[in-house]
Amino acid sequence: MTRIDFYHGAGNKVQTACRLIGELYAQGRRVLVYARADSLATQVDRQLWVHPATGFVPHCRIGTTLAAETPIVIGGSLDDAAYHDVLVNLDGELPSAFSRFEQLVEIVGTDDADRGPARERFKYYRDRGYAITAHDLKGI
Repeated sequence: MTRIDFYHGAGNKVQTACRLIGELYAQGRRVLVYARADSLATQVDRQLWVHPATGFVPHCRIGTTLAAETPIVIGGSLDDAAYHDVLVNLDGELPSAFSRFEQLVEIVGTDDADRGPARERFKYYRDRGYAITAHDLKGI
């Protein structure tokens, strides 16, 4: 069953996501960053070029020829995923077929527009018996 981690209180969701993606990459994990909005996917792509400042996190957009062999893939479709290790959800919606992944990472910002839908997703996962771990990012 998919393990779910909620990181709440993120001041900047993209920066938080990139920090966590860097940590996952360092652990040898393969990550699909779910961002349906092209502008959000572009922000993540650009941020991963500069974070971490002392290293490089190999990444590409979903649908490119290198996606199957790149450890970090960014896109808005779960159907094209070449692997099912970690899914980082940056979308405000429940990702369909998230249960194919070993781990789901939900990053929740500080504004009510983000927290409300995140609470609904949390309840959805909890009501179906998924193991959920909450991480408070306030003060980090």
